[in-house]
Amino acid sequence: MTSTNTGKTRRMAGLSILTALVVVLQVVATFVKIGAFPVTLTLVPIVIGGALYGRKAGAWLGGVFGFVVMVMCIVGGDPGGQVLWNASPLLCGALCLVKGIAAGWAAACVYRALASKSDTGAVIGAAIISPIVNTGLFLVGVVLFFQPILVDWAGGAANVVNYILFTLAGVNFLIELTLNVLLSSVIERIITYRVKALA
Repeated sequence: MTSTNTGKTRRMAGLSILTALVVVLQVVATFVKIGAFPVTLTLVPIVIGGALYGRKAGAWLGGVFGFVVMVMCIVGGDPGGQVLWNASPLLCGALCLVKGIAAGWAAACVYRALASKSDTGAVIGAAIISPIVNTGLFLVGVVLFFQPILVDWAGGAANVVNYILFTLAGVNFLIELTLNVLLSSVIERIITYRVKALA
């Protein structure tokens, strides 16, 4: 077997493991709720995949995450998401997929941009940008496409900004961001080990 084929096989195996991890973690995360929406636990393997295998891999893993979120919205595993799905399946599905794909792609881009300067900085940057993009696009999508539902959740138009800041983006986002940053040293070790193994 040539080294090119070996590299492709290793990449496929690595992506398969990370894909399975994303699915399992997101299904488990469905049961970890703070507020109306589950906490996202899958951003760590997405960051690892994007760092190791590039932007397409980051986008793929983010897309898998988005797909699982969409399925949970459909089956009622995510009650807040199910409300959005019932209001507009097309917009809800697009929002789930776009925010996931963008989070994975952005993490890979930030990692690649910073890796030549500092491995630690690249990992921390990727770990920070992923939840920012994921939560940011979710909030933009809800504000643009599901405003009546948002106003209803907030208990009136006057409370929307507070609801966004302290409920939708508040605790869940801070938990996701903190988990990613705290685990960034683990992410760095995994990436360093994998790069050395391929050298």
